[in-house]
Formats: sequence, structure tokens, C-alpha cells
Amino acid sequence: MHFHFSLNWFFYLLAYFALVTSVNGRNICRLTASGGDDAPQFLAAAASCGTVTIPEGTTLNISTRLNMTAMSNFKIDLQGTIFFNPDIPYWTGNAFQIPFQNQSTFWLLGGDNIVLSGGGTLDGAGQAWYDAFAVNASLFRPVILVLNEASNALVDNIRMVNSPEFFNFVNECQNVTYSNINLSAVSTSDNFIANTDGWDIYRSNNITIKDSIINNGDDCVAFKPNSTNILVSNLNCNGSHGISVGSLGEFEGVFDIVQNVLAIDIQIANAENGARIKAFAGSGVGSGMVQNITYQNFVVSNVDSPVVIDQCYETTTAACEEFPSNVIIQDVFFNNISGTGSSSTVATLDCSPDARCTDINVNNLSLTGPNGAAPKYECQNVNLTGNAVSLFGDCTTD
Repeated sequence: MHFHFSLNWFFYLLAYFALVTSVNGRNICRLTASGGDDAPQFLAAAASCGTVTIPEGTTLNISTRLNMTAMSNFKIDLQGTIFFNPDIPYWTGNAFQIPFQNQSTFWLLGGDNIVLSGGGTLDGAGQAWYDAFAVNASLFRPVILVLNEASNALVDNIRMVNSPEFFNFVNECQNVTYSNINLSAVSTSDNFIANTDGWDIYRSNNITIKDSIINNGDDCVAFKPNSTNILVSNLNCNGSHGISVGSLGEFEGVFDIVQNVLAIDIQIANAENGARIKAFAGSGVGSGMVQNITYQNFVVSNVDSPVVIDQCYETTTAACEEFPSNVIIQDVFFNNISGTGSSSTVATLDCSPDARCTDINVNNLSLTGPNGAAPKYECQNVNLTGNAVSLFGDCTTD
């Protein structure tokens, strides 16, 4: 990392925190609020200290962007609060741009052996963004935290509130664990908390997300292109779009992979979806592979579509028949999924024509419609296996 501070400016910043030499010779910096923009002192501390502590009761006001990439053996002990000042004109012109889906972020954190923990809070001050987005749907809203090219990273025991858009974006990372995370987005106006995904994983391998609570307005966890070897366990998701593979295959000439995913012991309530896979079809789209995906031990409550494969995502029936999806879906398990849907149709496994789904397994499905209504299980263009096959009626089965 390269920080271009003059020595006088550097020592001015150091006045805001105490330095304590640790036993291994690395400094520990303890930050206090400056009364202005705390981003410069936070960056200075990151440049000079192995551990940066934000004490309980301290709120850092972040008014300019944070680039903490290429770090090594670095820990943030967040006991207090990091507050991202909702200066929309500044952030729309200066947030870090992420090519994927035209995202941006307040904060890039990356490198090797990184820890963010301590029981404190990241506050995205989302209300101003929710209200502004209701007026201007083209507004770019920042992600609270992007782990960027991180390896051997841990984010543990952190609360994140009111992200303007995604809470977490995992970009080109290896060996990352999130645990004991509490995410909450709440609007105090009539304007929706749009696109507040809990986690979006992209071009990353060996990622674990566990033991967390999520209250948001979009995917609880989404496995975006080139997500491999993922474990998601013991999550409580409320108000979300569920645990989603995709969408994949959107862009012509691009091959997307999602492979080796286990989502287990998940509770989902008041949501659009439960366990979902979605891929594009039609002309001028891309291709890919979804392989070895297991959704297991899900309990759903008031969920519109508890079990979903949509291989004609945002594609008309006629276009999907003429141009079936080039995202092949295989070796998928829906195991031990129970609870209630908000409509009588509780499972919809809609694959493209021409055998684009294979080895789809359904086992121990125990779902009902609202108020105990008899459930409906639907599917097309797929051969199913497993002990719940009979629930799907006239769908072609093995």
C-alpha cells in the first residue's frame, strides 16, 4: 500500500491515537474520534499498525473513501462504530467502482491474514440512500464492505446496519470466513430497502458464512459467477430473496460457474424465495455450469417460493423454447425442506428444454400452503430422483 502523507501530517494524525508496541514488535493503534472526517487517521493507523482498535463508545465518522488493500497480518478490533457519512454527492463521485453489476463501495479491505472483529457496528446510514433511490433509480449506492483479493480472512462478531445497497461483496477472495454477523436494514419512510443483499460472492473460492442473522430486502446470500467451495450454515434470514445461485449466464460470451455449495440449517421467513437457482435463457446470453449444490435442513415461514429452479430467468416461454439456457444445472439436492409458503405452490422446478437440468434430487420435502392449504409442486423439462418425486405429479421422473 502507498500512502502519500507528509511527515508533519502523519504525526498530526498520530495525535488522535495511542501507539502500544506488541510483543512481536508490531504496533497497536487505539483510535478516538477527531470531530471531523476520521478516514485519514484510520488509513494512517492501518498503514503503521498491526492492530487498529476502535474502542466501545467511539464513533468514527468516515466521510472519504477507505482503501485498505494489500494488507498483511492486519486486525481491526471494532468495538465501537464506523459510520459512513451519507454525503451522496461525494460518494457518487468518489466511491470505489466495482465492474460487477456497476457496484461501488465505501471501503476496500484486502490482503493476507486479515481480521475484522470486536462486537462493534458498521453503519451505512442507508435511509438517505433509500429515499434518494426512490427518486432516482439510476443512483449508484455503495456497498458497506468489499473484501477485495483477500486471503485467509475472518470477519467475526460484527453488526452491520442500513447498508445503502449490498452489505457485503466478496470479490476474488480465497479462504474467508464470516461468523456471528448481524445484518439489519430498516427504512423509516415508505421507501424500500432495495438491493440490500447480505452477501454476494463473486470469483471467490472456499468461503464460509455461518451463525448469523440477516434482516434485509434482497438475497440473504447470493452465489454469483465463479463461486466455488462455499459453506453457508446456521443462518436466520428474514425479509429476503432467499439463498440464491445466480443469476448466471446473462452476458454473451461469458462462461459462469457455481460449484460445490452446501447451504445447511437455514431459517427463512417473510421472503420471496427459499432455496433458489436462476439462470438466463434466450438469444444473446452467456453460458455456464451449476454443479454439486445442496440445500439441506431449511425451515421456511411465509415464503412465496420455498424451492425454485428457474432456468428461463427473465426469459419468455417462447424465447426459452427457441433458445434454451446454456447454463447447465446438475447434481442438485433439495433435502429436508419444511414449513409454509405464502401461496399454494411451494416448489417450482422449471428447467429449459433439451435436458439442461440433470440429477436433480428432492428428498424429505414437507411444505404446506398458507393456513395449512394443500401444497402444489410443479416442474418441467427435468427428471427428478429422490423420495419426494411423487409430490411433483406428472413431471417426467426417474
